[in-house]
Amino acid sequence: MPPRRWPVLRLEFAAFCRLIAGQNSGETMKARIFQPPKNAMQSGRANTRRWRLEYELDSPREIEPLMGWTSSGDMAQQLSLTFDTQAEAVAFAKKHGIAYQVQDTKVRTIRPKSYADNFKADRMV
Repeated sequence: MPPRRWPVLRLEFAAFCRLIAGQNSGETMKARIFQPPKNAMQSGRANTRRWRLEYELDSPREIEPLMGWTSSGDMAQQLSLTFDTQAEAVAFAKKHGIAYQVQDTKVRTIRPKSYADNFKADRMV
């Protein structure tokens, strides 16, 4: 007797996005397109050059009374898509009918510093 195989649910990606965004039920969910900031705990800027599309929360998070964990019934908050450019992310949102908002990236200002400045006689502490 051959092993029993369970049916696999295959969902087209566009249909999945519509399902997550609630477009089948007539609701429109907004997504935000942004560049993630640098991690404050590390000096590197590894994942800050790519653009990310994330859905905004549909319902507020709740604290479970038994364990005190934070929970939400919103499945779209688990979906995060990454793109190389902002144009790709906007094109994806338009193609799949996702309402979106683009957040501008703050420009990092680098002040030139010198180690010798720490030992100047006129240094302000």
